[in-house]
Amino acid sequence: MDAATPTPDRTPAAVRRWRRYLAAERAEAAVYRDLASRRTGEEREILLALATAEKRHEQHWLDLLGDDVGMPLQGDPRTRFLAFLARRFGGVFVLALVQRAESRSVYGREEFATAQMAADEQIHEEVVRSLATRGRNRLSGTFRAAVFGANDGLVSNLALVLGIGASGVATGTILVTGVAGLLAGALSMGAGEYVSVRSQRELLEASTPDPEASDALPHLDVDANELALVYRARGLDADAAQVRADAVLARLGATGVTESLDTDAEGHERSDTHETHGTAWGAAVSSFCFFASGAIVPVLPYLLGMSGAAAVLAACLLVGVCLAATGAVTGLLSGTSPVTRALRQLAIGFGAAGVTYALGLAFGTSVA
Repeated sequence: MDAATPTPDRTPAAVRRWRRYLAAERAEAAVYRDLASRRTGEEREILLALATAEKRHEQHWLDLLGDDVGMPLQGDPRTRFLAFLARRFGGVFVLALVQRAESRSVYGREEFATAQMAADEQIHEEVVRSLATRGRNRLSGTFRAAVFGANDGLVSNLALVLGIGASGVATGTILVTGVAGLLAGALSMGAGEYVSVRSQRELLEASTPDPEASDALPHLDVDANELALVYRARGLDADAAQVRADAVLARLGATGVTESLDTDAEGHERSDTHETHGTAWGAAVSSFCFFASGAIVPVLPYLLGMSGAAAVLAACLLVGVCLAATGAVTGLLSGTSPVTRALRQLAIGFGAAGVTYALGLAFGTSVA
């Protein structure tokens, strides 16, 4: 036990608390080992190192408990659920949950936990955050498109259906309007994504150096050295650009090897940060499908023959469940509260739908 730790007052309440901490440390170590079992290389080593750190914390509570350790307790329900997910999935969603769990450590307020243990838990959160960030980066583009497309379909078509329904038109008209809104929105999303991705590719292609330009290097006038202008255009000042160009031509003269112009000012391979993922057609089809998957939800009650207030209530309930689910998933991935994100999605979605519903009532009243 750390020298700075107070002499424990072995009250029954304190012993029960220490036993809970012991169970939590064992459960967290198991989560990290389960996550490590689904990985290889560096990530596996990092997760196993975190499990080892949790074992140190476990030993601290064992030393405090002594003969009062008793029968092993189970971890809290949240940690046991994490262990279940880690054994069966182990993806970025689980890492995001573990990140949140590490952020809730109470060791900073626990008098019998050492300062090193509290610091460990804070660092563990940052380690897991970094591991989760790798996964977030891998799926960020697809996830953004999925959430944006599905939510756009959910909110826009719910607002359309409620607005038209509130005006007092027949159920058949509402159904046709909802299907038309689905097709129009999905086609618009698909076309917009196609144009966006295609335009981005064309811009990147226009910014990529011509591979045949490197073949001109052996024929440059060494005295004029036009190559320096290339490096000046890429951001070097005149003197540095001249030094860089002279070095390239000197190596060319000495080795006869032509250097690629697809390098930055320092001679490193250029790596554009503006990556384009997938093809324009792939982006268009996925956007169409994401929007349609959300837009079909408010129409389902009418497709199933419902009408009137029952159809409106069912549409709102279905859309609410979907909005809450996408908000919760977004919260989990971002390492924030899924409940808060779910409520935010609900507020935004039903806020937009409420405005159109009110307008529909107003127009319906004026027509009557």
